[in-house]
Amino acid sequence: MFDHETVTIFKSIPTPFYYYDMDLLRENLSLLKNAADRYRVKIHYALKANANNPILKEVKAFGFGADCVSGNEVKKALESGFDASSIFYAGVGKTDEEILFGLNHQIGCFNVESLHELKIIDQLAKKSNKKAPVALRINPDVDGHTKPGITTGTKLDKFGIDKDEIPEAINLLKTLHHLDFKGLHFHIGSQITDLHVFKLLAQEVNVIQEQFISADLFPKILDMGGGLGIDYENPDQHPFPDYENFFKIYRENLNIYNGQELHFEPGRAVVAQCGNLITSVLYLKNSGPARFIIVDAGMNNLMRPALYNAHHKIQNLNGLGVEKQYQVAGPICESSDIFAKDILLPEVQRGDLLIIRSAGAYGEVMASGYNLREAAHAIYSDDLKKRELRSQHKKRS
Repeated sequence: MFDHETVTIFKSIPTPFYYYDMDLLRENLSLLKNAADRYRVKIHYALKANANNPILKEVKAFGFGADCVSGNEVKKALESGFDASSIFYAGVGKTDEEILFGLNHQIGCFNVESLHELKIIDQLAKKSNKKAPVALRINPDVDGHTKPGITTGTKLDKFGIDKDEIPEAINLLKTLHHLDFKGLHFHIGSQITDLHVFKLLAQEVNVIQEQFISADLFPKILDMGGGLGIDYENPDQHPFPDYENFFKIYRENLNIYNGQELHFEPGRAVVAQCGNLITSVLYLKNSGPARFIIVDAGMNNLMRPALYNAHHKIQNLNGLGVEKQYQVAGPICESSDIFAKDILLPEVQRGDLLIIRSAGAYGEVMASGYNLREAAHAIYSDDLKKRELRSQHKKRS
């Protein structure tokens, strides 16, 4: 996974820290770009997965747009050089100030999540003497079969306009004169690994869009959101998502008319595998049958295991001995500050470095200052290369 020289450099860096493999990111972005071009789809990267400047710089370099879910994400996308017309803004709780900011900067589309929001955007656009570009996020009531905390497409979720409200939505679009109807938006959840779910979504969208077309409201944009999962268990064997079959399912099952554009908003799929959290072993302790490893990273650095009971592969960068069973716990004063239970690792010693894999998505962006603990800093492989080159130059000198 890492060569001896890289591990040696890691040992010289204060932990915890995030390490990003930028070559892996670029390879992933290249695969995404090629597949998107082949299937004639447009990509908007979901900033909520990771908004670090070096990450956004690489994403923008491939010509992708931005998917934002807050006003500050819209600002960040603009500051990072994303074209305003490629910025789509979703989210159930847009403030008036955030909507006005998007209008004034002429972003590409507001993905509207309720009928009430639709009315407010019309009012604000009227006051600004503008027409607001809008797509309606429809809740299709399709279960993504993912974790409860990250499903977004069923009737019990807070996201999107209920299918039963479509006739009223159509009426509003025809009577509110400061709206420019662009299309329809869907997103049914995150970390979806059963691709059949996307076929079901496509079939449901076929039914939904006909209601708008029959009402003379043609959705130029069909924005299918994101949700494509990654392999958290085997990141080395499967470092890249199956973009090919993901896009193919939609092309084969979605009714796409002349003049329509197919858009997607991947986030986790783009950045998860390139990021890893490196942490040091502080203490070893036994508690009844449990053998605990206490590390210096905590749930304030990586929230997903505590929040979703999410799984991340953990490896010992130092261990070579006989495997033992461990619980990996952080220093936070919460019983839920556990990264893994009952995992096998080569025998661990104080000072060993553990790597928590596939943490490039929803790691740093969800970090907190709980217990007043410091944030994990970020290290990028490009920076390590420069460091190695400097070291080699000194040796030659």
